[in-house]
Formats: sequence, C-alpha cells, structure tokens
Amino acid sequence: MTDAASPGVDTRDGFAPEKRQGSGALRLLLSNEFGLAVLIAIAFTGFALALPGFTSPFSLFTIGRQIGIDTMIGLAMMAVIVTGGLDLSVGAIGVCAAMVFGFLAQSLGVPLPLAIPGAILFGALLGFVNGYAVVRSGVHSFIITLASMSIFFGVMIFLTQAQAFNALPAEVTGLGKMRLFGKVSVLLVVTLLVCAGLGLFYRFTVLGRQMLAAGANPRAAELSGIRTGRVITACHMLTGALAALAGLMLTARTGAAVPSMAGHLGQDWLLPAFLAPVLGGTLLSGGRVSVIGTLLGAAFVTIMTSGLLLMRVGEFWILACLGLILLLAVLTDRLRQRMLRARGLI
Repeated sequence: MTDAASPGVDTRDGFAPEKRQGSGALRLLLSNEFGLAVLIAIAFTGFALALPGFTSPFSLFTIGRQIGIDTMIGLAMMAVIVTGGLDLSVGAIGVCAAMVFGFLAQSLGVPLPLAIPGAILFGALLGFVNGYAVVRSGVHSFIITLASMSIFFGVMIFLTQAQAFNALPAEVTGLGKMRLFGKVSVLLVVTLLVCAGLGLFYRFTVLGRQMLAAGANPRAAELSGIRTGRVITACHMLTGALAALAGLMLTARTGAAVPSMAGHLGQDWLLPAFLAPVLGGTLLSGGRVSVIGTLLGAAFVTIMTSGLLLMRVGEFWILACLGLILLLAVLTDRLRQRMLRARGLI
C-alpha cells in the first residue's frame, strides 16, 4: 500500500513486461525502507543513551510533531517527483496557503471547517498554475517552479505587507499542542492518515497508476492512451495541496501565519523536501514512489537534527551533515539499483 511502482503492462501498450521477482528476503534487505529503519533504531538508541531527556514525554511529542510536518513536506515533493519533475516552490506555496488561511480565519472570521479546505484548495490552485505552465511551455519544471517560487512569495509579501496573522482562533494553537496518550502529536496522526490515503491512491486508483506510468515512460504512457499533460498537471496540483497542508500544520505549531515561517522564498523547506522522498526510495527519474519510505526518511532526518541540536552542534554543521546524507543517499540508491539489476531482481 505504501510502496508503488509503475505497473507492468502488456507490450502491445508500449510497456515492457514485468521482470521476474527474486528473493523477497534479499529485496527487503536491500530496500531503502529496511536500511532507514535500522538507521532510525541506531540513531534513536544512541541519542537516548547520550541524552537523558531525549526520551521524555515532551521530547517525544515535539519530535513526533516535527516528523509529521517534515513528512508532509516530503510527500509534497514526492507527488511531483513521481513523474520525473521537481517543484522548488513547495515552501512558497505552503506559506501562501497559510497566509490565505490566516486571512480567512482572522480577518474574515470564516469558520475553521471552511477556512482549512479553502487554504488547501488555494495551494492546489497554485500547483495547477505550475503544472499548466510546465505542460504548455514544455520547459522543465525546475525552471518553471524556480520562477514561480519568487513570484508567489513576492505577490504574497506585497498583498500582506509582510504582516503576520497572529490572532488566529484558539483552536488552531490548541490543535498544534494537542497530545494523544500524553506523547503523540495530533499533527503526526494527520500525517499518518495522509500517508495511508496516498498509499491507497497510488496503488488502487486509475489516476495514481497513471502518474506512475507517466513517470516511468511518458512516451509509452501516451501510446497507451494516457494524457500525460493532464497527469503532470494533476501531480502539481497534488503537490500544491500537500504543501498547503504542511503550511497549515506549521501554522498550528507556531500559532500564527507568518510570511517568513518557511524561510526567505520558502528555501528552508527545500532540503527536507528532497531528503525525505530520496532517502525513502522515490526515484528522481520518476515511476516509483515509497510513501512509507518518505515517512521513514523524514523520521530519520528529524531524529538526527533534534539529537544534534540537543548536543549543541552548530546549525550550520547540521545543514552540512544533512546535505552529505542527501548525496550519500543518491549514490547508495544507484549502487543498490545496480546490485538488484545484476541479480535480475528489477
């Protein structure tokens, strides 16, 4: 449910038949998910032994809450990577959606059950703008979203005059602080539900499987009758909606909608946006996603960051470490793919 790849289709439709399946145990041991689970266990145990307060109820709550937010950011990027695209504007979309939510909830007094979906739909609208521009222009999404990142952020700053919405309803802050069983953040639960929904979406829905097929082989997908332009646009809309949800979760954590809460132009989101899905096994070339891998990737990054911060390691060194982890993840994935191909497992 949580790991999906482009399905094998008859060669008459332009797809190559599925390769034989090898040893399930070997595939599991060589999978990103298994490796990440081991790394998470090692990192968590190490920090728990070195830092007495690392496993306190409050620490576990804050770590879980941050895992929920970082995973949602990673899922937003994963949704567009599935077709081999990129979206550098996820941070800008998330902040813009959060500011729209602040305007609706604080300035207009719109009830939360309407303001929240409104902000998410606005994020999907910005994603549609990106997708439409990519399809109509033929320019790679890297360039389009690099431009839209600045445009979205600049227009938002102009319209809001860089003023934060810091008088939101008390329920917003209450949601960010809410705990289940004294330790589990509600934001993490929301993310887990979204992960489950995405896993079902990519595995069992027509549109989800079309996204995988379009990412694996766009030309073959076109020959099969899949309208790849619409699929790419839908991917960007899904990315926009997930980025908006991440922005709302960050708003719940801080208790305010702040124009700079994702950094200048949303750049603070770029590293976690790429780290989580790439560490989790989502192929940058498209055609394969791993929802559970993205969750594990975000969990590993959050645990490492939290532990290093508690050990008073400088933030710049942490960023350097995360960048190195991303590079190693890409190189390791290439090595893993070669090993699996050599054994005829993929």
